[in-house]
Amino acid sequence: MRILGIETSCDETAAAVVENGNRLLSNVVASSVNLHAAFGGVVPEIASRSHLEVILSVIDQAVREAFQGQTPEEAWDQIDAIAVTQGPGLSGSLLIGVLTARTLAIAKKKPLYAVNHVHAHVYASFLTKTALPGYNLPAKPPAFPLLSLIVSGGHTQLVRFRGHFSYTVLGQTLDDAVGEAFDKVAKILGLPYPGGPSVALAAKNGNPNSVKLPKAKLGNKYDFSFSGLKTAVLRAAQELAGQDYAFPSHKLPKALSASQKANLAASFQQTAVDTLAGGLSEAIKEFNPKSVVIAGGVAANQKLRWLTKSLRPTPVFPDIKLCTDNAAMIAAQAYYQASNKRPAADPYSLEITPDLSM
Repeated sequence: MRILGIETSCDETAAAVVENGNRLLSNVVASSVNLHAAFGGVVPEIASRSHLEVILSVIDQAVREAFQGQTPEEAWDQIDAIAVTQGPGLSGSLLIGVLTARTLAIAKKKPLYAVNHVHAHVYASFLTKTALPGYNLPAKPPAFPLLSLIVSGGHTQLVRFRGHFSYTVLGQTLDDAVGEAFDKVAKILGLPYPGGPSVALAAKNGNPNSVKLPKAKLGNKYDFSFSGLKTAVLRAAQELAGQDYAFPSHKLPKALSASQKANLAASFQQTAVDTLAGGLSEAIKEFNPKSVVIAGGVAANQKLRWLTKSLRPTPVFPDIKLCTDNAAMIAAQAYYQASNKRPAADPYSLEITPDLSM
């Protein structure tokens, strides 16, 4: 079964074709991140306009690359279904993807599957085969029962899966997602957006033990909180700059030296990934899963990968290119909807759900 996936939940316009939930035939992503960099974060209106400009060309490229040498009509004949992100995400961005998918499903007479973006991140690790160059995929798919740590700019969740659609959210962030915290710390330090890669790069030149930062202690040991950590970085930065708490954060980048920024970045990153790894380790001890999956944009962080490699079972990470938002994970998850006989969506009435939860 070959499924065309479409993903437009935030600032990436993505389309991919996946066969039988595990073979990646194409994966195309057009990001508007450079348009948002000047603002230090995603501007919803800009993201929506960008999706509108490129979505048809992205889909066309994904279909052509999946079925090279065939006419568009022949290629579409081999696509069995269409999948699209229904939520969560930015309303305007989701609307472009869902309306496009609905129109294609009607015009091409294909079943349409609505996908939860957060749930789909786990399915990037179910992609194990491809002829596309430059991918480092897992040797085999994860086995159930599994634990998944889903970490991104908008979500931080620890989920126990008994099967594809049987799961329990053990814990989640009570405030900032870890990726959001990376972005905010990057802004404090005057580092480029997005914050994940820029903080990780700065941290390479810093001492992770140079600044003592707190870890949140919560009632549920599987919940997370990063708001206090972000504030602690701000206070530490003000202190290193020789200022008090009233000193404006936007003036800190010029008041800090390169070595001070590197030390703060390294200390923040170490504390953040320690927090994630600690919660995951506790869950592994309690639930004894067959597999562990770490997914989402922050799963690309090399410090997190290094820190968790000693856990047993060893966590499965998607390829770096499949950690951030992509349509391959959407198509892969939809395959399991179809194979588990979950009903397709009505292409005439499917609505977006920006606050969709697991």
